[in-house]
Amino acid sequence: MSSEPRPDTTWPRPFRPRLSARMGYLLHALMAANAVYRRLAALVERRPRLYRWFTAGERASKEALFGCRMCGQCELPATGYTCPMTCPKQLRNGPCGGVSADGRCEVHPGLRCVWLIAYERAEASGRGADLDLLHRPVDHRERGRSSWVNYWQGRDDGLWTAFTDTDPYPALNGAGAQEKGLTPR
Repeated sequence: MSSEPRPDTTWPRPFRPRLSARMGYLLHALMAANAVYRRLAALVERRPRLYRWFTAGERASKEALFGCRMCGQCELPATGYTCPMTCPKQLRNGPCGGVSADGRCEVHPGLRCVWLIAYERAEASGRGADLDLLHRPVDHRERGRSSWVNYWQGRDDGLWTAFTDTDPYPALNGAGAQEKGLTPR
């Protein structure tokens, strides 16, 4: 009999992305918000069936590539294209205190901590500073909605902000992300 407790299978499992961070950043550049995508997003939203199909396509592609949990407020560009929602505790601002010295997840000891994976991927892509951004808590009302549509419509502006010594509780207005050249995905 094993001395380690069995993980709760209802908790998310840390996911190692199948697409490199560099490729993620390149694809992000291709999908950057612009007038064409804004019009496409508006069209998709006006047609419920089209919105369901579009969202299903987003879900299938992002789930296969990044383990996406469809929170509707995508953090991938700020986390080395590693989905923080695959953290069993769904932490959006870094690892918990339970990650082992060798990088194993506290809840799923056979897997590496999703935040260590994010750190390694962001550093390898020259985007380690992105992990210094503070992330707004997830708005569960957006769960299952298209983060692409939200991004193109500008609804997720302010997902990230910089922490400053002068203001330990900065307004979540996206200024930190803009200063770092990071546009919320």
